[in-house]
Amino acid sequence: MSYNVLITDPLSEEGIQPLKQAEHVNVTIKTSLSKEELISMIGDYDALLVRSQTQVTREVFQAAEKLKVVGRAGVGVDNIDLDAATEHGVIVVNAPDGNTNSAAEHTIAMLMSLARKIPQAFYALKQKKWDRKSHVGVELRDKTLGIIGMGRIGAEVAYRAKGQRMNVIAYDPFLTKEQAKKMGINYGTFDEVLEVADFITVHTPLLKETRHMINADAFRKMKDGVKMINCARGGIIDEDALYEAIVAGKVAGAALDVFEEEPATDLKLLELQQVIATPHLGASTVEAQENVAIDVSKDVINILQGGPAQNPVNLPSVSPEVMKEIEPYFDLSEKIGAFISRLANEFIEEISIYYSGSLTEVNVTPLTRNTIKGILQRHLGNHVNSVNAIYFANKKGMTVNEHKTTQTKGFTNLITVEVKTETGEKRVAGTVLNGLGPRIVKVDDYTVDVTPVGHMVLIRHKDQPGAIGRVGTLLAQYDVNIATMQVGRSNIGGDAIMMLSVDKAVDHSHLNAILELSDIYEAKAIQL
Repeated sequence: MSYNVLITDPLSEEGIQPLKQAEHVNVTIKTSLSKEELISMIGDYDALLVRSQTQVTREVFQAAEKLKVVGRAGVGVDNIDLDAATEHGVIVVNAPDGNTNSAAEHTIAMLMSLARKIPQAFYALKQKKWDRKSHVGVELRDKTLGIIGMGRIGAEVAYRAKGQRMNVIAYDPFLTKEQAKKMGINYGTFDEVLEVADFITVHTPLLKETRHMINADAFRKMKDGVKMINCARGGIIDEDALYEAIVAGKVAGAALDVFEEEPATDLKLLELQQVIATPHLGASTVEAQENVAIDVSKDVINILQGGPAQNPVNLPSVSPEVMKEIEPYFDLSEKIGAFISRLANEFIEEISIYYSGSLTEVNVTPLTRNTIKGILQRHLGNHVNSVNAIYFANKKGMTVNEHKTTQTKGFTNLITVEVKTETGEKRVAGTVLNGLGPRIVKVDDYTVDVTPVGHMVLIRHKDQPGAIGRVGTLLAQYDVNIATMQVGRSNIGGDAIMMLSVDKAVDHSHLNAILELSDIYEAKAIQL
């Protein structure tokens, strides 16, 4: 049997050699296709390879009668409709490791250029100015590099920085002290990294939690004269706050490869002498372009030949019988995972998921994967999905346990998730009520009835008269309207929790104000 493969974006010729050399594989290269042209011809192909230009929409999947796999030669899959791919039984794969070395090397190049003012000196020389005095730099040896985000690229940057005899301190929500010790680096909290680093580089995905994580407040916590590097994602650093920090003298310089809006040709940051920049070149090496094409080509061949996907980014189809039984619990399982991830402030060592009721009679592995996805996406972003969630959990050193029990706690079906951290355990249980949808019915030892959607606030407090009123009055001062309120308590006058659904997001200043009220122990904002 032969397979037809369509390539619609420019890919490295060396990178697609595995496809061209594979038996029974016919490769067609058609770049710069219009949406209509792609839809008209996709029905003849078993596989589609793209980069970021081709938009693989729902209409494309609807027209792709033979399509088995879409390969993205790169990391991001924003241009591919993953829901439509899953619905049509098409596996989507990417190449998450191909540009790791390239991005890490570019970060180090930017770090050294920033330290020694190489671009500024070169520009002055191009202007026929022999000015050594203005371009005196600093050595990297014995300086402290702070790394925010210790995924593949962050770890490679740490390894290279140690080669420059730098001290490295890193923060990552999944990094433990033991892991840091094995890597020969120092473990730090987010604030500790900000406070001690001479250079700071960010290597996190761009999420709600990481957008503008380096903001005016973060700059105030840094050393005077700190230098910033961003070769990860535009938006992690608040560009306006960075501009102000440089002008004020707090930040001595910045090296930027990515920007909040690209192309960034008219940006006030680039007018500052202390800023050096490149036009998003982190993965722009011959080797990286070859590697991502090779990785995705090999994965596509393997899938076409009936093998497993190495880097899948969507959920393979399941039998209609199983799907009918578990489908009502997909949203609940992900929401419980997302909810409990916001309760656990530390690295999660172990995740235990308990199923009861009729869920004990079917294969609930897809629900388990969905729950893990909900937990991990807070920090790892949308490239974590139901297919690779378990893989990422294992890679981060988490233990995942799946249990089935007859204890339904009075509900027809119940999903209970427990997470264990260094300092304790957190527990959340939920169910699906006929006609009412998903509900969270237990938070730790407190019974509640909460619809897991929208903006919420969880408050732990002492069960005393006036506690609810004080919180409501305070939020009213911030023009935050309370939609619903649930209170759970262990005993009269003991500890209690308050679960609020509010009409808009509650920020850190609001939470800090709540914590200043009497008998309030904890306040967390939760967005689902």
